[in-house]
Amino acid sequence: MAIPKRVHERIVAGLKQYLPIIAQQRDRDVSEADTVTLVKDIMSDVFGYDKYAELTSEYAIRGTYCDLAVKIEGKLVLLCEVKAIGIPLEDKHVKQAVDYAANQGCEWVILTNGIFWRLYNVSFTKPIDKKQIVEIDLTAVNVKSERDMDCLYALTKEGFLKGAHIALKDLHEATSRHLIGALLVENESVVSVIKRELKRVVDASIDEATIRRVITEEIFKRDIVDGPEWKEAVARVNRKEGRALRTRTKTELPPAPSASVPSSVRSATPEQQATEQ
Repeated sequence: MAIPKRVHERIVAGLKQYLPIIAQQRDRDVSEADTVTLVKDIMSDVFGYDKYAELTSEYAIRGTYCDLAVKIEGKLVLLCEVKAIGIPLEDKHVKQAVDYAANQGCEWVILTNGIFWRLYNVSFTKPIDKKQIVEIDLTAVNVKSERDMDCLYALTKEGFLKGAHIALKDLHEATSRHLIGALLVENESVVSVIKRELKRVVDASIDEATIRRVITEEIFKRDIVDGPEWKEAVARVNRKEGRALRTRTKTELPPAPSASVPSSVRSATPEQQATEQ
């Protein structure tokens, strides 16, 4: 995705400024409170948020507090949970961050220890689900890498406003094994191609139901076709399939005869005119 030049330059300059500070804080094994201060500075100077107008520390959520909240034009768009710089990010930390987001109806949450930054998309299903969209180590960023810069851009204010985080989410979903699996068994065009190629290779006609059964029961791993991610992927493919079918049906319908001119008064063909004469 295209990153504005000024944003690119700010990220590069900001990393150059903060990488020595991150290393120093890591070596000192500073506390969570000190890490929050560091993270707030990075979000301001590197990611472009207004430290005073858009970043709120100790954001109250049902009797507890999330370390940072991001509000743009007064609207909560992102929560940020911070752990001490020396603590590895673990599943229990992810759950804590997602719980905060779920309680506030916020779809996006960052979990970071100042070095590693993870961006999650929260789905308000039953149970609440989350998808990790970004994970990046600031100490290992290659500013010449398009992937690294795209990940960082998705964390910036400008990227958020331009939907860079959503673009990465779409890319993440496009490479999901669940979605690709659902396409293999739910997309009629794909199943038809497999059926045709099987006949070409082994000269045998196999029905679509058998093809789907072999794929789901004998080729896929069990965890692909279990759980909410599989159901969501199947539903998504079926929605597109239904829309495509309606479009094809509408296109293939023959044009309706004109209702404005009765057939009895339509112009006669040359043969009919000769007969009548």
